[in-house]
Amino acid sequence: MKLNIFQVDAFTNKAFGGNPAAVVPLDAWLPDEVMLNIAAENNLAETAFFVKNGDVYELCWFTPTCEIELCGHATLASSYVIFEELGHDGDTIRFTTRHRGELSVTKTGDRYVLDFPSFQMRAIDPIAELAAAEHAPLEYFESQGNMLFLVLDGESTVRELQPNFRLIEQLPYREVIITAKGETCDFASRMFAPKIGIPEDPVTGAIHCSLIPFWAERLGKTELFARQVSARGGELFCEHVGDRVKIGGNAVLYLKGEIYVEAAGEKSFAA
Repeated sequence: MKLNIFQVDAFTNKAFGGNPAAVVPLDAWLPDEVMLNIAAENNLAETAFFVKNGDVYELCWFTPTCEIELCGHATLASSYVIFEELGHDGDTIRFTTRHRGELSVTKTGDRYVLDFPSFQMRAIDPIAELAAAEHAPLEYFESQGNMLFLVLDGESTVRELQPNFRLIEQLPYREVIITAKGETCDFASRMFAPKIGIPEDPVTGAIHCSLIPFWAERLGKTELFARQVSARGGELFCEHVGDRVKIGGNAVLYLKGEIYVEAAGEKSFAA
């Protein structure tokens, strides 16, 4: 079986910046194990797969080790492919997902704006192992039960922090996010998720579902400019709108080609 594949750098306007995602358009769903094998072979933070179903696109995402419930940068990358490579007619794409219901992406100029759910962060007690660290967090929060958010004292601390991955893997959270009020932006962040095969994610749209409402309240504004200050770096143009967030960013095509996998029986998207 021959499949088309695209690699897109998301949340950046130049190649080698932002977060690279692989995108594989399908005519019909493959078994999960085949999609997971493709994602592992790609060895990127996420590989997105989609199937057009009438006026909507069914969409899912895999890391090299598992399927995930929500991914921003690979959704943006998929939208780029649908708009720019597959010739989508109109300025909005509607997606349906296995775990997060309907999402949409609107193209405005050269920017793609994700319409995602908003998630509240809940304050928790300090974690002893982290409170003893050199750059101890000022505040501790969690969101969606599997994300830990640590507020640090400034953007420069977020940029310069050297993560202790052994300690991060021992924490009872799938993803650990550090954030601070920005110096070159409204707020800055980084994200670490070694438990799901992503030591550090260069730019993570999904964590902004929690970061946007948090910083919107703190800063007293609904429109914010964010940076994820990883080595590659990325820019996110954000807005808090009731129980939704808007996450805008640019994208750049890096490669397109073909991959070859053994033919396999089709699987239902809902399965």
